[in-house]
Amino acid sequence: MDVRLTSEQQQLRDAAAEVAGDFGPGSVADLDDQARRTRLEKAVDATGFRTLRSDGASAVEVAIVAEEFGRGLVDVPFLGPVLADDLQRRLGRDVGAAPNTAPESVDLTGSLAGVVESPPELADLSDDESGRWYALALAATTADIIGAARGTHALATEYAKVREQYGSAIGSYQAVAHMLAESLALIEGSISVARHAAWAVDELPVREAVEAARIAKIYSARAAMTVCETSIQVHGGIGNTWECLAHIYLRRVLAATETWPAKLEELTIGLS
Repeated sequence: MDVRLTSEQQQLRDAAAEVAGDFGPGSVADLDDQARRTRLEKAVDATGFRTLRSDGASAVEVAIVAEEFGRGLVDVPFLGPVLADDLQRRLGRDVGAAPNTAPESVDLTGSLAGVVESPPELADLSDDESGRWYALALAATTADIIGAARGTHALATEYAKVREQYGSAIGSYQAVAHMLAESLALIEGSISVARHAAWAVDELPVREAVEAARIAKIYSARAAMTVCETSIQVHGGIGNTWECLAHIYLRRVLAATETWPAKLEELTIGLS
């Protein structure tokens, strides 16, 4: 596979990033701003991101949007509607109305209450089709995890540039710089394995696609936890307070990890 994004995929990424940047929460206080969320809801709905699959988008392109939404802490439903859209497409139903008729979904910045991991309609699909839907769910949540890791790493990096101790920015000290560099390396590794998993959803036999998605989720979730913990550590005491977004990113990683969780014992190949 070619891991490079096409020009169209880069434009999709930029569009998702713009929505997240313009309407996503910039602070913890913004999470309670209903007017902002209403604007975000309208923006996400207007883009057609929730019907990517029925519009012919690949799983890689779904993952691209999920990653940017995780990075920007987009706190309106996306993964639920896009998976509902994919499910209706596989069932051969009216995919255009799928997100509107699906049960109320949730966003991964908030509570997991209401998440339906095994819709009853899956029973109407063949094993191959239901397996590919499951692989997409794993790949999309993995992308969200990576996006959140990217977001909290950027947050910590910016903080390290302005927070001073002993007359110098803390980012100038090797101990801090090395931690941030290690986090970046973990993120880059996660992006590679996750992009392969998203590609596999449409391109590999279903068993291999599910295996690739499970590996990506396990690896990325572990990596993201380290990145989140590093971000909180770089922030120092403020990282554990309600005012800091670092713990919101951590919560999002935990939520995405526990939605369609993957376990080591499910793998048929070794993973060190």
